[in-house]
Amino acid sequence: MFKLPTTVVVLTLIVVSEYLWIFLAHRRSKKREALFRIITENAADMIALVDTKGRRLYNSPSYERVLGYSPRELAETPVFEQIHPDGRFKVLEASREARATGVGKDLQHRLRHKNGGWRILESTASTIKNEQGEVEKLVIVNRDVTERVSAEEKLAHNALHDALTDLPNRRLFLDRLQRCHAQAGRDPGYHYAILRADIDGFKALNHSLGSAVGDQLLIEIGLRLQSALREGDVVARPLSSSGELLLARFGGDEFAFLLEGCADENNVLRVAERAQAAVAAPLLLQQKLVRCTIGIGSAISSSSHTRADDTLQDAETALRRAQAMGAVRSELFDAAMHNRAMHRLKLENDLRTALNRNQFRVLYHPIFRIDPRQVVAFEALLRWQHPEQGLIAPNEFLAAAEDTGLMAMIDQWVIREACNQLQAWQAANGGTPVRASINLSARHFASPQLIDGIKNCLRDARIVPSSVQLEIADSIAATNPDHTAAVLAQMRRLGVTTALDDFGSNSISLASLRRCSYDVLKIDRSLISSMQADRTSQDVVDAILTLARKLNCEVIAEGVENPPRWRPSAPWVVAWRRDTSFRHRWMQPLCSFYRSSTLLQQPNPQDSRPHRFVVTLHTAALLMRMTISR
Repeated sequence: MFKLPTTVVVLTLIVVSEYLWIFLAHRRSKKREALFRIITENAADMIALVDTKGRRLYNSPSYERVLGYSPRELAETPVFEQIHPDGRFKVLEASREARATGVGKDLQHRLRHKNGGWRILESTASTIKNEQGEVEKLVIVNRDVTERVSAEEKLAHNALHDALTDLPNRRLFLDRLQRCHAQAGRDPGYHYAILRADIDGFKALNHSLGSAVGDQLLIEIGLRLQSALREGDVVARPLSSSGELLLARFGGDEFAFLLEGCADENNVLRVAERAQAAVAAPLLLQQKLVRCTIGIGSAISSSSHTRADDTLQDAETALRRAQAMGAVRSELFDAAMHNRAMHRLKLENDLRTALNRNQFRVLYHPIFRIDPRQVVAFEALLRWQHPEQGLIAPNEFLAAAEDTGLMAMIDQWVIREACNQLQAWQAANGGTPVRASINLSARHFASPQLIDGIKNCLRDARIVPSSVQLEIADSIAATNPDHTAAVLAQMRRLGVTTALDDFGSNSISLASLRRCSYDVLKIDRSLISSMQADRTSQDVVDAILTLARKLNCEVIAEGVENPPRWRPSAPWVVAWRRDTSFRHRWMQPLCSFYRSSTLLQQPNPQDSRPHRFVVTLHTAALLMRMTISR
């Protein structure tokens, strides 16, 4: 038998094994390629295979679905021509780094869609190396993140812009303000200015026309303020860029301007004038012609400011000054305003201290009947017993108390004190009811806790509800007639009486007057004081008296200087009272001490000297029956 040489057999086996290895490797490669194509063709992400020159070797079908290009169009278009010019260098640098290090890099860039738009892609590159360990191919996985990035940008935009007007919001404004303040700290010659603007009477307008019209008004005013700015001014820019002027909406009807690099008062005033002129033109909203104005307060940064908020507070102070002086006003902050602001700040702090340390006092002003002339009630008057300034009248601190939110608490304290005093007087008077009139502030009248607070005071003092009379100023009653009618109805059910104060001085409607059903009308002192010199005032008072009789209301005349000379034309005017100013020649408000030894001093109405009355538990009954000597 013929035998092959051993060498031939060995060589044959080697050749066969190599062919078998090549066959198996090729087969494995085909399986991998098939698996690769199955994965890429069904993947949502776009997968590309490119060589080191950037030429496309393979593109998954997702490219056509995401970018709109067919495989043929992709093959004919160079890769870098589709990349946005701003991102080409970034992509080239990432490719170079991957080839050099063998490690791919994640990046975000824009790729052009077939329709000409741009899609934002998030790319991850992986390297394929040859047997020598050199990078010969890159596998790039691209994910379309356009919608996600758009949503993130929208969230970032909304965080820094007002949802209604799309103007920068308070947060963006304060960020820009902080940067201006920091720059002013580095450069003493750098200054900036702030303008605060509020729409005059916006709350009343919003209430009368509805919130939908109010929102449209705010949008239109925002657009007008933007258009009023000179060409080149910045209305809204990203935080990373700087601008000359920023317009923002703080909320409600509050707008603010930030003028960077501005130290000239004239420039500030010119911006204010342009803004006011732009808003002054009438607006047509839902077939309604609306006219509105804005008040503006402005301030320029100073080297004395230690915080960015200091200039903003100065502008707020100037705005309050402008609003106090009337509509369509523009005020620039100055040293006098600063002094007033410091005084106001101290006053607000002292008010909180006064409430905590029980420094408030209640004086009682008698109300006299004309015929027979005798005391029929008292009006509770608030005073502040300041430890340094003595007794302070309410006109010096009521506005500050309203602004700080303390007025409702002070009102409630006055009601409780007056109820306790009524209980003491009635006990000393053998149980005969004594009536006290108590003024309500705007903030307390709008408080949801008003009625419950009154109930608690009446219950704790154990007095008849009808002995308490609550006064509402004409201006408060006219602000929201529906709310006024609802609160007065609750007071009637509670049993307390109500009075409309300062009647004839404002614009409450007759329909509202009928609907609210007051028990007492208090004629404003401006009409009473001018009756002798002005025939028209007499006619107006006569008309009020006729109206009161028809409405079955009592009438109180305020500001009667000399009762014997005042003779109203109708006999059913039941009461009158004096004010408490320094011009009093006839009567001062009464203090209340609980000392039985104190005697009541009766006044002589012809005496021009001021008198001090002291009411005690034992003399309250005497005062209630006191007759004014003729």
